[in-house]
Amino acid sequence: MIDSSAFQGKKAAYYTLGCKLNFSETSTFGKMLSEMGVVTAEKGEKADICIINTCSVTEVADHKCRQAIHRMARENPGAFIVVTGCYAQLEAEKVSKIDGVDLVLGSNEKANLIQYLSNAFTEGDDKEALHQFHSVKTKDIKTFQPSCSRGNRTRYFLKVQDGCNYFCTYCTIPYARGFSRNPSIASLVEQAEQAAAEGGKEIVLTGVNIGDFGETTHEKFIDLVKALDNVKGIERFRISSLEPDLLEDELIDCCSHSRAFMPHFHIPLQSGSDEVLKLMHRRYDSALFAHKINLIKEKMPDAFIGVDVMVGCRGEKPEYFQECYDFLKSLPVTQLHVFPYSERPGTSALSIPYVVEEKEKKKRSKRLLELSDQKTHDFYAKYIGEEMNVLFEKAPRGKAMHGFTDNYIRVELPASSARIEYDNEIIRVKLGDFNHDGSALKAEII
Repeated sequence: MIDSSAFQGKKAAYYTLGCKLNFSETSTFGKMLSEMGVVTAEKGEKADICIINTCSVTEVADHKCRQAIHRMARENPGAFIVVTGCYAQLEAEKVSKIDGVDLVLGSNEKANLIQYLSNAFTEGDDKEALHQFHSVKTKDIKTFQPSCSRGNRTRYFLKVQDGCNYFCTYCTIPYARGFSRNPSIASLVEQAEQAAAEGGKEIVLTGVNIGDFGETTHEKFIDLVKALDNVKGIERFRISSLEPDLLEDELIDCCSHSRAFMPHFHIPLQSGSDEVLKLMHRRYDSALFAHKINLIKEKMPDAFIGVDVMVGCRGEKPEYFQECYDFLKSLPVTQLHVFPYSERPGTSALSIPYVVEEKEKKKRSKRLLELSDQKTHDFYAKYIGEEMNVLFEKAPRGKAMHGFTDNYIRVELPASSARIEYDNEIIRVKLGDFNHDGSALKAEII
């Protein structure tokens, strides 16, 4: 039984670390609390409830989570602090003992956030009820928390899948998120239609391993794409990340003829060395990856292709890194998301004998980031002088507005041309030269 009166008049603050999926889920937490009468605390206001949604993809992420918890407790004395997310699932008891933390919810329990809060508020000053933690073993993570929200953003994020069955040697995410599971296509179409009714124009499909969609309902990801493509009012869909072995040729062809799915892909590579891919227990080789990239470019020459790549993992000898660098340099990809390998407790990668020193990891990361900058610059430069459609995002008064083209080129509209009415509107612009820091192309309204 939920006592809604216990929520009235309370203010909440939120802090999210990690992936787009986490941001989507935090936004859903905010929506749930709002429906109970809780308002979001303004900057500088003290919150009564603090929600911290954590990440645990690296050791640095764990450290940032602890820092965020300490900061929220310090800035909001007396607040009821809830910690959830991947770090909370993997280290529930440890997190519960951090000063200020009142409640820790693992991956199976976070969907019932409101009920847990109601119980805690009803128990009042019973200190025995504080510093609680609730989490189950990976095999028992069964719940799926629906999420289609935008928070303070223009784009909506639609959670289509959760969990992962892959268990790559370096990764803790399957342990934190559980096995792959998903809702039905019909329910996701309904959520997209609701986003359209609220005025949404763009939706990003998020999940942990979204190409694995269908494990629960025995449906196919390509059928989800086709169904969403028919949702009236949504003019743009983006797919956040797809494993190369799950990115079917048929899906690439489908997107190339789609009404609303944009020429924009994000594909995790992790390494361009087949030897390292084997050590990682990835389910593809460099030849398959190259085929997917080249097919995308054949079908959609203007496509933006982002790639995840990890450097310095165990077993990555210098010659293997060089193979990776040369492989990426040869491909028509647009941007690299570079992650230095981080040792994670409990992963099988720890049994691989060859260890890369931190100094060498930084050196390799720098080389790949420089390659990424060059590739992104060259991609943007091809479109200078072109006319394209841009979905603009709200900007503070007196500041430049930003937005993205169909193929994910970041665009900047100077403050002198910015208008409030451009927010969440798709507008035709002419692309000019790079802005002052090279992060966007300047735009002129046509």
